[in-house]
Amino acid sequence: MSVASFIERSSLLKVEVEVTEMSESTHTAADAATAVGCPVAAIVKSLLVIAGDEPLLLLVSGPNRVDLGRVSAALGVTVAMADAKSVKSITGYSIGGVPPFGHASIIRTIIDADLLELDEVWAAAGSSRAVFPIAPAHLVELTSAVVLSVS
Repeated sequence: MSVASFIERSSLLKVEVEVTEMSESTHTAADAATAVGCPVAAIVKSLLVIAGDEPLLLLVSGPNRVDLGRVSAALGVTVAMADAKSVKSITGYSIGGVPPFGHASIIRTIIDADLLELDEVWAAAGSSRAVFPIAPAHLVELTSAVVLSVS
């Protein structure tokens, strides 16, 4: 899928997004923070994992590393990172451009508690060069996310 697909899917969800397409890559959290001009902590990494046999999207603050053992313990099932092919087939987007919502199907979501300490965060908008700002509380509402400390 693409940025246009993300904008269209957002519209269907009655969410108006203000997407900014950068000339430089926003593939990594550090790249995105530099491009946007915000702290790395305000970048949302959308990471797909497989929890048991179910896909699960983790929305993680830029500098944080996910502790899969902690997430596994919290969920009571083994959690493993999804490979690139699975990410594309499940979300419809490639790694580096996975938005936090607007996927091919609804994905159960966990949001990093650290993101809720910020007023505004920036997330991928369908490509490795497109981002959009959003209030973390709104992300929780849109995704029905469970808040968890993931690092």
